Amino acid sequence: MTNSRHTALSVAAAACLAGAPAWAGTSGSDSNAKAEDIGIVTGLAVGAAAGGPVGALVGAAAGGLMGDRYHRQKQTAQALSADLGRSEAERTRLAANVTELSGSLAESRTHGAQLEHTLSAVDAVGMDVSFRTDDTSIKVEDMGPLLKLGALAATVPDAQLRVAGFADPRGDAAYNDALSQRRAEAVAAALVCGGMARERLIIEAHGASESTSTAGDLDAYALDRRVTVRLERGVSAAAASTVARSGAQAPGGGQ
Repeated sequence: MTNSRHTALSVAAAACLAGAPAWAGTSGSDSNAKAEDIGIVTGLAVGAAAGGPVGALVGAAAGGLMGDRYHRQKQTAQALSADLGRSEAERTRLAANVTELSGSLAESRTHGAQLEHTLSAVDAVGMDVSFRTDDTSIKVEDMGPLLKLGALAATVPDAQLRVAGFADPRGDAAYNDALSQRRAEAVAAALVCGGMARERLIIEAHGASESTSTAGDLDAYALDRRVTVRLERGVSAAAASTVARSGAQAPGGGQ
């Protein structure tokens, strides 16, 4: 009787095992259940053949665990594959960013070298700003160039701007000294607005001390009423100084 039961169960298990490939081919969201079912059927058949009903139950349980483990391993492998794909995409994007940054850096270095060559080819870069009689106002047409000069000088690390104010010889010397100082300060303020640091300016006031105009020559006087701005390179920060000269206005005013 026992042998006949074993035989019947084995036949049933074998029949189930024969149908297992059809289940294994099923697609869809039931893949986990199918894998586990296949394991159960396989374990059932093997257990039944080896140990009868008890073996069939043990085999079914073991087969179910093996089927579930196989499915989990498959899911893990798919997740790792997806992560690897994302990592490759990120690496490609980062490589493209590095290439772009390298190109920008090379372009900046080329521009800096061109600027360095331009500045080294001239003895001085600067401009002169003229003023009306007894006036410290900067003309509208001079403001734009001053802003550009301040911006240019700011891009050169070892450069400073020497700002020197002058006046024509008419009037009191002390007043002319103070007038030339105010003119130089007005120009310095425009350069700072352009981007040049205040501590990189050397501000001087010369009054009428350097005038060579003939007395009464109004055209020559116009050239005396000025502020000169010159870019100097290789000057240490300690060399920058502000020369302030002040004085009371004498009768007759200054020029």
